[in-house]
Amino acid sequence: MTQLSILVTGAAGFIGAALAERLLGEGREVVGLDNINDYYDQRLKYARLARLQARPGFRFAELDLADRQATADFFAATRFASVVHLAAQAGVRYSLENPHAYLDSNLAGFLNVLEGCRHNPPGHLVYASSSSVYGANEKQPFAVTDPVDHPVSLYAATKKANELMAHSYSHLFGLAVTGLRFFTVYGPWMRPDMVPFVFAERAAKGLPIRVFNHGQMRRDFTYIDDIVDGICRVMGRPPEVGSGAEPGAGGQGRAPYKLYNIGNNQPVQLLHVIDCLERALGITIAREMVAMQPGDVPATYADIDDLVRDTGFRPETPIEIGIEHFARWYRDVWQPQQAVADR
Repeated sequence: MTQLSILVTGAAGFIGAALAERLLGEGREVVGLDNINDYYDQRLKYARLARLQARPGFRFAELDLADRQATADFFAATRFASVVHLAAQAGVRYSLENPHAYLDSNLAGFLNVLEGCRHNPPGHLVYASSSSVYGANEKQPFAVTDPVDHPVSLYAATKKANELMAHSYSHLFGLAVTGLRFFTVYGPWMRPDMVPFVFAERAAKGLPIRVFNHGQMRRDFTYIDDIVDGICRVMGRPPEVGSGAEPGAGGQGRAPYKLYNIGNNQPVQLLHVIDCLERALGITIAREMVAMQPGDVPATYADIDDLVRDTGFRPETPIEIGIEHFARWYRDVWQPQQAVADR
């Protein structure tokens, strides 16, 4: 019997491309889907995609998941072993500028994916949520049983909505669904709107960086290889009825649904990340201390005990090593590519 493919949405994105590369390396057939939008430099997306298209076993479909009919047709044409839904409009701050992009991608697009899986069920749907759902919570570390009723950005509100939508489809239609609340993913090929990429780009141009909340920010930075390992572990464990907690509550659910934090469980000060980046790049970075941005939170910290217990997941990359890997990629791969492109 032919092995069914795995669908990775957002395959030209940071996490999607890294996951697809890992699955291809394991000999899996992967269908990558992306709309290649212009939220950030499309050259980075095409560069990630080119790496995947050079690998056997990869097929790419360019599609906007907000297109209801096109998405329905796509799912009707192929049955998948698993669907890993990572496509989304990302970015807390951008949600202040272009809120409708979040409605289209994160709500309409996700609904269309759920409908596709309802009518053409995969063995397991794994989707991306975010640590942003914890919003104004002050208790740390954040646990999936904590209430998440006070989002401080539209992006966070859409991700909370995704969790509720996914649970309802799991309950109503018996879909095996797992949500993952990602905590500040970084590493080579990362998004250019995130630390440390923003800092490296500004430093390369001799510009100061803006350090929000006067440097009093702590993030549970999680290296990309650790994130991909966690996703793969979860993919192989579709939940059964009664195995998962209801979103935002501690009781046993009546749906084959599970929700996990996926993070490093080691929050670090933003100033320490900047110090690591300076050492890795061999430069001094000028710093401009500024106030907290609207929609931001001062700290994130993942309680991952249940993910460790259920899957054996254990992040292995300290921030110092992860930043070294990012800096090496930025200096040796990305900067030379851009120098050629800008000629």
